[in-house]
Amino acid sequence: MAKQVTQGTFDDVVKENIQEFEMTIGAAITDAVQQFESQGVNLAMIIRDPSLYSADGEKVVHPVIVALNSLSSDQPEDVDVSNLEVVKQECDVDLSRRCFAGKNDAYKVLLKSIQKYKNVNKDLFVKALQTMCSLCNGQPDLLDQQGAEEFMNIMKDENCDRLITELIVRLVRLNCTKHEMNRRIFVKLDLIKELVKVLKKNKSCITIVKEVAFGLRVLTQDDDVRVPFGSAHENAKQIVMEGDALRELIDICKEHTNDVSVQAELFNTVSKLVVRDEFCQEVKDLGGLDLILKSFHANITHKGIVKQALVVLKALAGNDDIKVAIVKAGGVPLVLAAMTQHQGNATVCASGCLAIATFVLRQPDHCTVVMDNDGHQMILQAMKVHPKDEIVQKQACMAVRNIVARNRELCDPFLEFGAEELINRARALPSCEDEAKAALRDLGCQVDLKERWTGERGSLQQEAY
Repeated sequence: MAKQVTQGTFDDVVKENIQEFEMTIGAAITDAVQQFESQGVNLAMIIRDPSLYSADGEKVVHPVIVALNSLSSDQPEDVDVSNLEVVKQECDVDLSRRCFAGKNDAYKVLLKSIQKYKNVNKDLFVKALQTMCSLCNGQPDLLDQQGAEEFMNIMKDENCDRLITELIVRLVRLNCTKHEMNRRIFVKLDLIKELVKVLKKNKSCITIVKEVAFGLRVLTQDDDVRVPFGSAHENAKQIVMEGDALRELIDICKEHTNDVSVQAELFNTVSKLVVRDEFCQEVKDLGGLDLILKSFHANITHKGIVKQALVVLKALAGNDDIKVAIVKAGGVPLVLAAMTQHQGNATVCASGCLAIATFVLRQPDHCTVVMDNDGHQMILQAMKVHPKDEIVQKQACMAVRNIVARNRELCDPFLEFGAEELINRARALPSCEDEAKAALRDLGCQVDLKERWTGERGSLQQEAY
């Protein structure tokens, strides 16, 4: 773990450089940065703004502190507007400014401003919500139970207009990102039910639809490294079973067939929710599979929707019946066409290879469909175009392995197009060795397998505890 210093320690070094070594402010800051970085100190959360230091090295009172002190006192509304704007602008600069504001009680001050102006002054209420969003971006640890309850009360208010609804959904989403405890707090406060309710009420508002979709996805993430186990799977089940979210998302997709940005956002969300076989089947029964394939075909030149269509098709193909339906509906040539169209894009190539690998898994007939559409050439082409991209190489090796594992007669076409050389190159990449070896083995190529342990007595070192 990298070393860290406080803002005060950094400021003292800058002051010393100015007073003792007669450096300019800019040179003093640069020297201080070099000193700390040479010692392995992480300065990501340190503000290095020359305007915050006087000519003699003394620290000028930060404008955020001035604004927060003013907001804490009883000031006229026009003064509060300007103070909120100061805090928001500073927080929008970078994470170090947001952390500085957070350490100076910005969260408590802004929460009081939100409570103060709710149902009193809409403009100031909106400004306070916007400022709180800026503050909480990237630092959800600031949230407390009081704030969570206040935010949910605002979301539940039937009188909220669309702007306030969008802001409060965004604020909750920011506080749930990479923070498992906050997610659990909000779920206990009926967040899932309220998000779906907001979605139903605002189907025609694109910005709210996107924000809610993003919020639902955040609840399905297991991205907090501080907890051993997350509730991502349980949340996804609850969103589908209690919120009936799949029906709502697919209905909205049908209403926005001409808006690729909305479709891409919703496809992404659906892919995170189909965590069980019956959920995949529900998407098909609701007409979601046909909708996805049609949208994919109609917008195959649009990189954004292609990426998300590949992801959601791969997720749905986790159900063997849906996998068969996708291939029967022409999913294989569609995926290969997308990989051809966007072969320079590593994400599309990786997602395409992973989709193919999923389609052919335990389905020998699907392997033949891939080969009949020259899928082997496209997979190997992706490996050639992105030789250093570990994800592309890994997924391509997996696709090759799954195609030939039960169809040994399909090995020759791969070998004729140089698969052995390409896969051996992929072995040199750290995360690709296992997949590359599996592909080489099933292609019938020479591969050296390491014997991890021979089972000989006394070969393991025993340590006393």
